[in-house]
Amino acid sequence: MPSASIQLHAINAARAQMINVGQRTLRSGHFKQPLSGAVAITEQGIASDFIGNPKHHGGPDQALYLYSQADADWWAKELGRSELPAGFFGENLTINDWWPQVRLGDRLQCGDLLLEITGPRIPCATLAARVGDAGFARRFVQAERPGAYVRVLQRGELQAGDQLRIQPASDAFPTVVELYRFWHSRRQDANFVQRTLAAPVASRMRAELEALAARQAKGTQSLPGI
Repeated sequence: MPSASIQLHAINAARAQMINVGQRTLRSGHFKQPLSGAVAITEQGIASDFIGNPKHHGGPDQALYLYSQADADWWAKELGRSELPAGFFGENLTINDWWPQVRLGDRLQCGDLLLEITGPRIPCATLAARVGDAGFARRFVQAERPGAYVRVLQRGELQAGDQLRIQPASDAFPTVVELYRFWHSRRQDANFVQRTLAAPVASRMRAELEALAARQAKGTQSLPGI
């Protein structure tokens, strides 16, 4: 892929806000709002961003979540809404659109800041509650528009309107959509697992894929819980 860049549409962060998820009321960091001016990005992401469930969200390998305005516009039509604001999907960085073949290990650079793609977002009940549709997680899986997490390799600053230069990873690494599809398909593909483990995949996914690889080596089956 030739050298290319994407534009940053918005930078979003959240304060803690209560949300009803099924029978539970939780403190959530899903309700992200755009920030103005230059925002410092560190290895932990955005300092002011509340992480409601650190077991599954946040941390160095999921420091920021990226989603595209193009995908948000597609969902607005699917949901019968005039628009969906930046941050609606809980993303920290709203980009204008994705580049072709987004892969694990692809890097984005703006000034000193250097980001690396680590994996897709796996939808949860909180996302469904935010949309107001208990079945939305399944729709999100089927649409194959997951967005992507990044780790911060070098800290720096960002502001809306910045251009992020794309540094493509090796073609040997799977794309984000390929990993997302595999994660939900229950396929048994030892070669794909090894391709993913060779890539800079996020630690939470890596742990489950390593466990799967061990089970595959013993002739047993799929990822737990999917």
